[in-house]
Amino acid sequence: MTTRGVLYVHSAPRALCPHVEWAVAGVLGVRVQLDWVRQPAAPGTLRAEFSWRGEAGTAARLASALRGWHLLRFEVTAEPCAQAEGERYSATPELGIFHAVTGMHGDILIPEDRLRAALERSARDGTGLAAEIEKLLGKPWDDELEPFRYAGEGAPVRWLHQVV
Repeated sequence: MTTRGVLYVHSAPRALCPHVEWAVAGVLGVRVQLDWVRQPAAPGTLRAEFSWRGEAGTAARLASALRGWHLLRFEVTAEPCAQAEGERYSATPELGIFHAVTGMHGDILIPEDRLRAALERSARDGTGLAAEIEKLLGKPWDDELEPFRYAGEGAPVRWLHQVV
């Protein structure tokens, strides 16, 4: 079962770029050389993006391989396939990593138990249900990454395939 997705490295210090390529190559099983371009939203950093094709679970493995570097902003998406829902991972230095399951139209699917927990936290802590739902939808990560997304419009995309 294969799926496809996109890795967006929104900002990385130049010294970290080869390490990102090595980590991605380790997951995909092929040599990776990304086309790094200047990231105007964070002067002194670079950005890259590419599309990949691999087994279901590849997005999780990519996110895990990249999550240890706290100076990195990235997103990994995977489309749903016959045997697995889609996925979205977002990471920022300030917020850490966010994970969501996505449906066939890209909507975030929130499991019942997570909604119940949000209701309980809202009632217990007085945080407000809207704020809890925004966290479940990844709004804090979207807010932080949005300037980096717009700065990357028109960047080159390269397809990579996982060796199976």
